[in-house]
Amino acid sequence: MRASYLAIVAAHVLLSGCAVGPKYKRPELPVPTSFRAPEPLPEPQAASLADLKWFEVFRDQALQELIRVALSQNYDLRDAVTRVEQARANLGITRSNQAPQLGASGSFNSTRLSQGGSVPLPSGFSINQNRNYGQAGINLLSFEIDLWGRLRHATEAARANLLNAEENRKVVVSTLVSEVATNYFQLLELDYELEISQRTLDTRIESLNLVRNRRAGGVATLLDLRQAEQLVSSAAETIPQIRQQIEETENQISLLLGRPPETVIRGRRFLEQEFPPDVPSGLPSNLLERRPDIRAAEQALVAANANIGVAKAAYFPQISLSGLIGGQSSQLASLFSGPNGNWTFAPQITQPIFAGGRIKSNVRLAEAQRNQAEVAYEKAVQTAFREVSDALIAHHRTHESRHEQEKLVSALEDRKRLAYVRYRGGVDTQLNALDADRDLFQVELALAQLRYNEFVSVVQLYKALGGGWEGQ
Repeated sequence: MRASYLAIVAAHVLLSGCAVGPKYKRPELPVPTSFRAPEPLPEPQAASLADLKWFEVFRDQALQELIRVALSQNYDLRDAVTRVEQARANLGITRSNQAPQLGASGSFNSTRLSQGGSVPLPSGFSINQNRNYGQAGINLLSFEIDLWGRLRHATEAARANLLNAEENRKVVVSTLVSEVATNYFQLLELDYELEISQRTLDTRIESLNLVRNRRAGGVATLLDLRQAEQLVSSAAETIPQIRQQIEETENQISLLLGRPPETVIRGRRFLEQEFPPDVPSGLPSNLLERRPDIRAAEQALVAANANIGVAKAAYFPQISLSGLIGGQSSQLASLFSGPNGNWTFAPQITQPIFAGGRIKSNVRLAEAQRNQAEVAYEKAVQTAFREVSDALIAHHRTHESRHEQEKLVSALEDRKRLAYVRYRGGVDTQLNALDADRDLFQVELALAQLRYNEFVSVVQLYKALGGGWEGQ
């Protein structure tokens, strides 16, 4: 028995190299030497903005606390963690098929015969009326000799699915960090818009009082009064809208944090926010290793490639073993001794002969799924290059626009001041002063939006480069 078992194990080891199915090889894709940007980037270096932890990029203490809470309570992230646990358990189940399945069995029967049985016995003849019988043993329930690598390929696919789930969890983390930061900056920008609107409203109320006094003195007309009232109403009308957006943004942040809607605590004011002065993009080739969505797509490709081996192994014989070793006896003390021992060894081989094309179709299905996974991987890579380029372009262009808008705001502030000086001095009409006030209000709101867009461009660049999932 032992010699036979050792021979089977040796044969299994020697034939383990007979696995069918393609070996995985990463697809070769063209990688640009540098990211596309509006202006030539500095000489590519290995250092990248994505190398920084999220708390090194976002310095606002209040924002950091929001991100920490989101990383522990967000519903999407908690769901991603459970998917990792499911994939880990599935790997354990699949891998267990490669090991012998052992079990223990035992039984005991006790019978007592009737004193007055149906078969008469001679007088004085005595028999033992008790009948005992017991058996026990160790069962080899199932053990498949994996000659063609079916079980090994299945384990490889399950392991790749586990890594895919883990990388997808990192994708959720990176996305969550960027969403919390984006909504937080949106909240600060809306606070700043509300501040501009309130300041503008106060200024226009002062102007309205001035017009009323001038009209009482017979200097201003009714038209001047109505125009001043119009400006006050237009400024006042924007305040409820901005407050609505603020409250809705707070609700969105609360959902990301896994909390019921509530007020969000702010840290630094909008104009006090800062980012690292340099936003290096790093080497494009490093993007393939840093971005978790690309690694997740590659692990899906690895799993699909391994499933081809599982499908092809169905063409070949499947050899499985089962058996039992133990003892049978009417006495418990001698159950495992002497001639009471017994064993059973039952190898079994099955070979498909005709399956109506099912095996061939399964192979074709696995190959098609592998090709689909390869297309998804290639698309993920090219999408990553596009997102980095878009973020670099957005960061550069919004920086240019903000710089020009700041000059425009400065010019309109001076124009408004001079227009009201001329109006109060009776040199110019009120119309020019009101136009200057209206124009300044609009460009100040536009400047706030541009500053927000510049913040978001850095957040998006950080995420596009593969940052945000480390430092948990």
